[in-house]
Amino acid sequence: MNLEFLSQIPLLLTIVYCVAVVAFVFLFVLFSNWLERKISAHIQDRLGPMETGGWHGWSQAIADALKLLFKEDIIPAAADNKLFRLAPYLVFVGSLAGFAVLPFGAQLIGSDLNIGMYYVIAISSLVVIGILMAGWASNNKWALYGAMRAAAQMVSYEVPVALSLLVPVIMSGTMSMQEIVHNQEGYFWNWYVFRMFPFSFVAFIIYFWASLAEVNRNPFDLPEAESELVAGYFTEYSGMRFAIFFLAEYGNMFVVSAIAATVFLGGWQAPFPFLKFIPGAVWFIGKAMSLVFVQMWLRWTLPRLRVDQLMHVCWKIFLPFSFANLMLVGLWAVLWGK
Repeated sequence: MNLEFLSQIPLLLTIVYCVAVVAFVFLFVLFSNWLERKISAHIQDRLGPMETGGWHGWSQAIADALKLLFKEDIIPAAADNKLFRLAPYLVFVGSLAGFAVLPFGAQLIGSDLNIGMYYVIAISSLVVIGILMAGWASNNKWALYGAMRAAAQMVSYEVPVALSLLVPVIMSGTMSMQEIVHNQEGYFWNWYVFRMFPFSFVAFIIYFWASLAEVNRNPFDLPEAESELVAGYFTEYSGMRFAIFFLAEYGNMFVVSAIAATVFLGGWQAPFPFLKFIPGAVWFIGKAMSLVFVQMWLRWTLPRLRVDQLMHVCWKIFLPFSFANLMLVGLWAVLWGK
């Protein structure tokens, strides 16, 4: 009996980690929803988020969550019922699966895969499939336009994202997310964003801007451009199905920021050795949240691009710079080492 119980411990630990990740995503979304309201209020002089919902609007996000929970779930009569129901869950699973390889600490990781970088790039493609499914199944031209925009945008920007992430892979010689963090140990100038300056810094900048398009944030939020497409691919969704898309979007914001923190900013490593007494998870979440803050800052500052401008930036600016930068980093690694 004891041996049988011991054999089940890895499964139990996996279940506990999954529950903890889901709880973290829910809490992160509540906090980020409140934070984004406050950021927009400060940047655009909005009074609502400053004066409603209790002290500093702390209860507004909770009220919104309860509203979505009890709101009527409507499915259009002409929609493809099965695909319409499945789409938001597929988008959420694609977002949640990325957390499996994020190293929150030296021992705090779901699975330290030796192909962790490859996995996180591949699994993110599920989001594109779910968004296409939502737009097609809605039987609404605005939803379909939004879904097609999302597919074109996300598939296009995956290329510069992947090329930028190859830079730290070359520098570390591994695809393991945990090993990449270990290789950045020491002072902050050992972080990969600084180590092969300026090439690694260029890779970080391209990755961060391209990741904004991956998660549909301004100035790349064309798939859900309300001035043109009502609400884009989730126009026909209401209640908790809409909330699941909302959860997935904010979850993706944290995932792309956490990846940047892992491979460019030292992950859970402290900037100075004498600060190691602070838990690694605090450094990791702090770095990721700093990048999430920048995403929100940009959303309420920059105007939305046109579709042709969006593709121009990807194929004529980010892509050639990513290729050239990757070749120079490879040449550096061959001639002078990592």
